[in-house]
Amino acid sequence: MASKAVYTRGDPMLKKRDDFEDMLEERRISSDLRFAAKCFMPVLYKGLTPCTPDTLKSAALHSDPVNYVIHQVAKETGKALDDVRAEAEAILDEMAHRLQLSTVRFFAFMLSKVFKTLFHSVNVNEEGIQRLQQAIQEHPVVLLPSHRSYMDFLLMSYILYTYDLSLPVIAAGMDFMGMKFVGEMLRMSGAFFIRRSFGGDRLYWAVFSEYVKTIVKNGYAPVEFFLEGTRSRTAKSLTPKLGLLNIVMEPFLKGEVFDVSLVPVSISYERILEEALYARELLGVPKPKESTSGLFKARKILREDYGSIHVYFGQPVSVRSLAHGHVDRCQFNLMPRHIPARPREETVHFVNNTAYRLVRAQEENSVLKPWVLLATLLLQKQEAPMTLDELTERAVWLRDLSRQYGAFLHWPDQMHPSEVVSSSLALHGGLVRVSEGRVHLEQAGAAEAASSPEDQLLSRAVLVLSCASYRNQALHVFLRPALVASAVRATSSARKVEVFDCFRFLRDVFSNEFILCPGATMQDFEEACYLLEKTGALHVTQHDMAVTKRGQKTLDFLTGMLEPFLQGYLVVCRFLLEESAEALTQKSFIPAIRQFIIKHLLQGRLTQLEVLSSDLHKNALAALLRLGAVRRAQQDTLRVNKVKLQSVEDALGGKLPPPNVASARL
Repeated sequence: MASKAVYTRGDPMLKKRDDFEDMLEERRISSDLRFAAKCFMPVLYKGLTPCTPDTLKSAALHSDPVNYVIHQVAKETGKALDDVRAEAEAILDEMAHRLQLSTVRFFAFMLSKVFKTLFHSVNVNEEGIQRLQQAIQEHPVVLLPSHRSYMDFLLMSYILYTYDLSLPVIAAGMDFMGMKFVGEMLRMSGAFFIRRSFGGDRLYWAVFSEYVKTIVKNGYAPVEFFLEGTRSRTAKSLTPKLGLLNIVMEPFLKGEVFDVSLVPVSISYERILEEALYARELLGVPKPKESTSGLFKARKILREDYGSIHVYFGQPVSVRSLAHGHVDRCQFNLMPRHIPARPREETVHFVNNTAYRLVRAQEENSVLKPWVLLATLLLQKQEAPMTLDELTERAVWLRDLSRQYGAFLHWPDQMHPSEVVSSSLALHGGLVRVSEGRVHLEQAGAAEAASSPEDQLLSRAVLVLSCASYRNQALHVFLRPALVASAVRATSSARKVEVFDCFRFLRDVFSNEFILCPGATMQDFEEACYLLEKTGALHVTQHDMAVTKRGQKTLDFLTGMLEPFLQGYLVVCRFLLEESAEALTQKSFIPAIRQFIIKHLLQGRLTQLEVLSSDLHKNALAALLRLGAVRRAQQDTLRVNKVKLQSVEDALGGKLPPPNVASARL
């Protein structure tokens, strides 16, 4: 049965973790051809016979909502009704999937070969599969995987095919449709293609939303999409996009189905295929266009080792249970349901809260590998590389701390810690090297191959940002305690209320950077204090809190987790204060601040390479716009409120010098 809550508070150590099964184990000892050609008879929603893709298109095209918008568009534009209907049909032809089992079987065969070459194992939680199988039979299901790699949606379909579950219909970007042959094969394996943005195109929105709702209402197949909208280049969870979630929840809100089950899925890679590509994108290198030729050129990755994957299917979440007491569904009876209408504020609030809680569920069920801990430690000790023994000792300490904080950690306890560390370093040899017994965050020869100081700097930044993408996978575990630790340091006060005020400010500033559920400030603070007191870092009373002697090490580590983000936001503040006289637009902001940072890094006035991340720049700007320190003026020009911006910079800790001495020290 679906659960009422997405996640619950409590002692993280009491959480039950499902057992995992390696899907590839059987593939390594049996025929891939026999696997691809197996009898595929998935259990269906209420035993219904699935409709064909053409029947699905016809149902969407001739639905009342689409017909209503067709008539409205024809009336407003003066076009003939048949011409507008032809436009709607063309949109559907461009968009709709054409799922064919023969194509799925081809992918099953090919992916078996690829996965066995790339990965040691693909581990899936067995109980999650059983829960999903039950949910598919009872209600329409929406699958919500995390998105860290191009591999995600192929992997999801492969898993469902392996376990004889209904194949999903998957929302995909138009970029893939342009790939010769591959785009059509993806369409025939269940992908439907949607434009990245369609602004005020009412006809496109009506066709798109009705197509998805028809799939949901008919229980035709699980609908799959990525709540984050796009792949995360930083491996941090992105702020959820609400468009598709609104659409799949609407049939329940309008009483067209009894319930909808939302299933968060966490996909955790030991090594990400695109790690260097993502880092270069964050440094301003344009993303390569998806193409068939590019796919074939990428086959060289088959010669490398990418470790293991863990896929965790979370508890199905009942939209009906979530909505109880939060949404008055009677509002949808006040006007004909086929007429488009803006959702009420309470509905928007409900969908937004649900989205954040689902992403939090994805985070909590993500599986952390030892390298995540090692990358975290190495980034905090870049200037003084540790010996192997030191790194192992600190890794064991961090392993124990992360477990106490509730991390879903996959650390092979049957191996000696030194073996775990050595094998992890070997797997990620492109990011680290061991020289004279010390572990360095660098690739041998990378800096020497660069032709100029700036090239050397950017080459080093690729390594740091690649390493940071693994550290970021653990941020959700330490984020709330780290915010409290930073607040304790910033206030230098034992008064709990003062620490809370600083915590609330930092949480607000970083709400574009991390997944922080709206309205949960006090809950987050109490949870963080509980964890810090439980691990002996703080002594907390009703009115006061104090750092213990043994807690200094923990607080140093936690503040180190937030330091790159704090420094990045301070650099953005300093840049805007110094450059605000220029005609700076939102489009020119990222290239301009990148050059500002590169100049100061080369001069030695900044040392933190992570501040080069364009993702961090965008989030910092979004926070400053939200706080009123910056505003958008005409022609997308950015206007700075220097008083407010200076106040934000001061409150963040004044790590950079004030404006009157900035040029002398930066």
